[in-house]
Formats: sequence, structure tokens, C-alpha cells
Amino acid sequence: MGEAFVDTTIRNILAIPFRRTHSVSLEESLKQYISKNYDQHPDMFKQDLDTIDSLRMEAVTVLEPHVSGIRKIASYAAQLVWIGGKFPIDIGVEFAWYPALGFNTQTAVAESNLRFELANILFNLAALYSQLAYSLNRTTTEGLKAANNYLCLASGVVEYLKTDIVPDMRSTPPEDMDTMTLESLQQLLLAQAQECSWSMAIKNGYKDALIAKLAAKVSDFYDQAAEYGTRSDTVSTEWIHHMSAKHHHFAAAAQYRAACDCMEKRKYGEEVARLRDSVVCANEALKESKWINKVVLADLNGLKMRVTEDLKRAERDNDMIYLANVPPKSELRSLDRASMATSKKPSDIADPSSSLGDRGTLGQPLFARLVPYAVHIAASIYADRRDRIVNSSVIDELENMTNKLQDLLQSLNLPGSLQALEKPLGLPASLIAHAEEVRQLQGLRFLRSSMHAVERVKENDCATYKEGITLLEAEASEDDQARKKYGTDRWPRPNGQQAAEKLYAQAGEIDGYLKSADSSDRLVKIKLKEWEDTIRILEGTERDLEEFVPSSRRSLMPSNIEKEASRLRNILNEVSRLESRRRRKAEMLREKAKADDINPVLLAETARLEREFPMQKIEAVQFENIFEQRLRQYDEDKRSLSDEQEEQERLAVQLREANAAFANARKGDTSSREREQALNRLENAYFKYKEILSNVDTGRKFYNDLTKIVIKFRDECRDFRYQRRMEARQIETDLPNAMSSMSLAQTSALQDQKEREHLRSQYNATKASSSEPMTAPMPTRAKAAPPPPAAGMWSPEMGIKFANVPVPQPQNEAADPHNARYPVPPKGGTWTPASGLRFS
Repeated sequence: MGEAFVDTTIRNILAIPFRRTHSVSLEESLKQYISKNYDQHPDMFKQDLDTIDSLRMEAVTVLEPHVSGIRKIASYAAQLVWIGGKFPIDIGVEFAWYPALGFNTQTAVAESNLRFELANILFNLAALYSQLAYSLNRTTTEGLKAANNYLCLASGVVEYLKTDIVPDMRSTPPEDMDTMTLESLQQLLLAQAQECSWSMAIKNGYKDALIAKLAAKVSDFYDQAAEYGTRSDTVSTEWIHHMSAKHHHFAAAAQYRAACDCMEKRKYGEEVARLRDSVVCANEALKESKWINKVVLADLNGLKMRVTEDLKRAERDNDMIYLANVPPKSELRSLDRASMATSKKPSDIADPSSSLGDRGTLGQPLFARLVPYAVHIAASIYADRRDRIVNSSVIDELENMTNKLQDLLQSLNLPGSLQALEKPLGLPASLIAHAEEVRQLQGLRFLRSSMHAVERVKENDCATYKEGITLLEAEASEDDQARKKYGTDRWPRPNGQQAAEKLYAQAGEIDGYLKSADSSDRLVKIKLKEWEDTIRILEGTERDLEEFVPSSRRSLMPSNIEKEASRLRNILNEVSRLESRRRRKAEMLREKAKADDINPVLLAETARLEREFPMQKIEAVQFENIFEQRLRQYDEDKRSLSDEQEEQERLAVQLREANAAFANARKGDTSSREREQALNRLENAYFKYKEILSNVDTGRKFYNDLTKIVIKFRDECRDFRYQRRMEARQIETDLPNAMSSMSLAQTSALQDQKEREHLRSQYNATKASSSEPMTAPMPTRAKAAPPPPAAGMWSPEMGIKFANVPVPQPQNEAADPHNARYPVPPKGGTWTPASGLRFS
């Protein structure tokens, strides 16, 4: 029963077409990337570099349905997944691919994105599986079983593409890889796989009840595929009509088999009800006859003929013999479903551990000896955190405390006031030592040469930055001129600021850096100008210093002053020892950080991860525990800051008390005031000199780091302008051809859009109005059949005849939307050449 509509051909399913690409060499770009970004030499990977190019060439040339193509595509795809853990997404190679579906199959989409390349390769693997199923002889059980397997594999690849690859592309997917399109393709592949299982069940003589469940699930799959297809901009209306016809076809087949089961169980009334619904579904499927191929149409006609004959027989038997009540459709029990089609995720690609390596069938993993890119990122992250702790959290805090201590000494006129009394003649030893240090550093000469060097680096950075800005402005000007020349309709690409949003944002950031640094530079220059004369004296000879520092009129100190001076000197000596200890501590901490190399630990952990989880992508976040453990070695240095602060506060209190006592003891004594002021001025000049040196060194590091940023920015601007120029030339080249075919293309696109909107509205209306339980996959078109042609009205079966007989008008011109494309005859009768043409 049902053999009349068993598939006897091999052309009643759809196959996904291949995507096409150009030849691209990964070898040179990967070699340059390894040389630039890794510590390993590219020659270590010469064989791997050759292999990846040959694998790509083999994979992209698979454009025919042959089983050998599976290994070629899968091998390249598995390697792409594997090297995704070794390289970032953008390695400097631009992959250009032509869409397989939609109206833009002749326009390539190009991206510098390894995930984009993988997505296209996987799309072709799904296409290959579907075409292998399409090419099989599905008139045998073996052919149907193999086709079912291929289609489930194709569905699994599409699902993997939709859930794992496209979301990780970090860019807008091609229009035929959007969610709706991939959903439609997945459901279509599952529907066709389920259809193969349905055919096998018929061939193997399974019971009608099981066949009905299989057919109902086929109808569901096709219904979902058609519904997603109406929401896609690339699934063709021909495919949507095919899927809609199949949906109704298998709804009819499911009801027919359920009716056969009812007859076997002597449920004669229900048999009639289900046969009637089967005829309705078959009629709905046949409404798609003008869009579907002859094979599908023949299956439909065969099914309808068989169902119609059985319905006549069942109604006659029931009316004459059984007299069973025929239930309305709303009282029919909903049909159960039996699914024999599931998506099979490609494990050898998603997790290539079973296919790559010594035990694998797809060869050895490439670049296995290359340290993953994430390890370099992890090392950089650790170095930043370590340096932030050492410099910002410890050394900077020590220097801030020391500066506060110096500010306190300056506010108390120390140590100048004490030195003026202790040594009324000549120069204090500390001043001589400070002056000698400034001379060894070449004083103002070294300071000015350092500032000039920093200024040159700054000028180069500004010039490089301005060069990048000029390139962006030139690109924007060229784009505006082209847009004015051709108009926005023919020049639809986004402007430069929209196309390179990140590049323009980076330009703003660099501009902010330069303005902030320029403000800091001005402060340093003001500071130098304020202390320049005193520093010049400090770097001079001892004679110059003696001339600047006057001698005191008092040669001996009274005992009370000497006592307080001795107490104050002891505290100042403690301050000096504190400052010296802090300088040594900061230097030791810098040496400790310099020797802190985390790379061996990261490499050992990477080796463990690759050994225990061979195909797991290495990410920097996996080393967080190592970072935390290793950074604990600086906890003691951070804790020591509180001790330093407590000691400084104690000394500050003692210093204030001792200085107050010293000042009270020498109250009214003005004999050394001028000497005191001169000594303080020179002492402060020494500290300002060191401070300015530190500022200049900070500026030098800043501008050197900025150099790398602005050079990269300029190069990206140059590449962007070149890319936009090439794109503009391509658009200008395509404009004449586009203009010649624009009318036809627009008409075709408009018709397709109208048809798609019409189908979409039908599905939406059906879903919204469906309130009662579905007894079977329900038809989505209006149940009322179009009225028969009125007498004298032309119908397709009559052919075309010219006569002087007036042609009556149809009562409702909008009853069948598909007849709208035919011209409507004039109301006054048929047209004759003598009547001419009239426009109203």
C-alpha cells in the first residue's frame, strides 16, 4: 500500500551549491607573522607552511560530488581549527569567497579572518555531503541509507557552523550565512534525510502507523525549512515553493497512511475523515505546481490519484456497508511523530583529536612546535601586572613618600639652617657631594640634550600621526568626490568613518595622548626655567659655590644651640639613611622584576594543557592561577610600605619637634640667615634637578612607546586607503555592467521580494490563526478552491483563440493572486488592430 508514490527517481531533493574562491597563499603571510610576532624562526616550520597551502588548494578545488572530497575538505578544516589556537583571527591574509545563494553570487566577499575562511570551508563540506546524497541511487535501500547519513552529516555541519563558527567570526557573516538561512538549510537537510527514512520504511514493508509517523515528521521539517526560508534574503522563492509543496505532500501522505491504518483497525469513519484531509493537503501541494519540478509534481499527482480512488472506495463502503460516523477534522487525534533524522556534528573537525596526530587519519597537526599566540599574550599580561605592582604600587609609593619628606625639609628650611651654623665658613660636605653628582651627570648640558632628544622623538611621533590623519582625510575626500560624481544610489558603500570605526577611534585616542603629553612637557620646561640659574651654580666649580654661599659672622655656637643642633643633626642623618635605604630597595626591586621570567612556567603549563587536552584552544585566561601564585612574591614588598610610612611619620614628628626646639634656641640670631637661604636654595636645586631628570626619562619612555603605536596607526591608515581605492576602482569598473543590467536585476529582485513577502505573510497568518490542536501537518493556503471559469472565460486548458466574441470579466479578479501577472482584457470587448492603443 502506498508504493504508487514511492520515490523512483533521484531528482526530487535539493542540493546545496558550492561556494567558490580564489587561490591564496598562506605561506608567506604566516612566515612574516611568525617572524614579527613570535620568538621562533619561521624556517623551523617550512614543511608546515608548504603543507597548509597544499591542503587549501586541495580543499577549495573540490567542486564535484565525490567521496574523496570529504577527506580533502575535512583535513584543511581540522587544521584551521587546530591553528586557531596558535594564531589570532587576522594573520594578514585576505580570503575572498563568492556566495552560494542569493542574488550576489558573482560578487566576492573578502575578509582577513581565519574564522571566515573556516566558515566557508565548512559550508562547502555541508554542500558536498548534500550533493553526495543527491547523486546517489535512492531506489535501493542501501542508497537511501547512505543518503540519509550524508544528509544528517550535512545538517550537523550547518548546525556547527551556525552555533560555533559564525558567532566567533567577530564580523558580520555573509548574507547566505545569516541565522535564518542556516536554519532553513538545516531543516531542509533534516527533512530530506527523514524523507529517505520514510522511503526505506515503505520499501521494507513497515506498518502504516509507523510510516504515517515518519511522514508527519517529514512534513514538519519541510514546514520549518519553508518558514525560515521566508525570513531569509538568500533562500530562493523556488526553493521555498519546493519546501512548501513537500510540506503539504507529506501531510497528505501522513493522513493517507493513517487512513490505511484505520481501515486495518476497522475505524471506517475515521478512515474517511483522514482520506478527505489527505485530498485537501494534496490539493494545497498542487497549488505549487508551476514552481516545482516534474519529478515532485509526478509524485504529487500519483499520491492524489491513489488517495482519491481510496476515498471513493471508502465513502462507498461506509455509506453502503459500515454506516460509521465520520468525525469532523477537529475531533481527529493528532498524529504522532517518529524522527529518524538528527544532525551529526562533525567531531573530527570540531574536536580533531581523533583525526589529527599519530592515531589520526588526517595527518599530523601543523605548527605543533609553535608556541601558541595566547602564551605570548599571557607573558605580556603578566609583565604588565608585574611592572604595575613594582613601579606603581611600590617604587612610586616610595618616591612619593620621599618627596613628601623633602617637602617637609624644605618647609622647615632644612638642612640649610643647620648647615649654616655647623659650618659658618666654606661648604658643607653634603652640598659638595651633591654638586659633584650633578657635574658627573653633566648638569644642564645633559638635561638639555635629553630634552632635545625627547623633543625629536615627539616631533617624529606627531609627524607620523599627522601622516596617518592625512591619509584618512585623503580617503574621505576621494570617497566624497566619487559619491558626488555617481550619486548615493550607485555609490552605496559606507563612508570611511563608518567603514573604519576603530581606526578613527584610535586616531582620537592618540590625539588625546599627544595633548596630555604636551601639557606635561610644558610643566617640565617651566620647572627647568625656574631652577636653571641655581642648577648652573650647582654644576659650577667650588669657587662658584663659595661665592654664592656667604660666610656666617658667628664662628662658635652657644651650648644651648649646639645641643639642639646636635639633636636635629641626628634626626637628619636618620632621614638621609632612610632615603638611601629606599633607593637601594627600589633598585633591588627593579632587578628582581627584571629577572622574573615567567616564560618557562607558561611553556611548561602549555605543554601540559596540549598533552592532556590536545585540541583545546589555549587562552591567556587559563594562566590566571599561575599569575596569582607568581605575583605573590611581591606581597612582602607591598606590605613593607606600611612600615615605611610609619617610620616616616615618626621621623616627621621628631623632625618638627627638634627643628622647633632648634629655632627657639637661636631665636633672634640673624647672623647666618643669608647663608642659610643660599644653602637651602642649592639643596633644593639638587632635588629639582633629579626630579626633572626623572620627568624627562618618563617622557622619553612615553614617546618611544608611542612611536610603535603611531607607526602601526599610519600603516593601517595606508592599508585602509589602498583597500578603499581598490574597492572604488572595482565599483567604478562594475558600474557600466551594473547599469546595463540594473533594470532586469531590480525587476527580478522586486518580484522575488514580493513573492517572499507573500509567502511570509501566509506563514505568519497561519501560525497566528492556528488555535486548535493540529491533527496533521496543516496546509497553509486558503482552503477554498478557486471558482471554475465562467462561461466564455479563457482558461489555460482552452489554449489561445482569437475571435470577435466578447470575453466576460471574472467576478473577483483578486481571487487568485497568481493570475495577476496576466493582462486583463479591455471592458468593451476584444482588442482589434483597427481600434489602436488608448491610454486612460
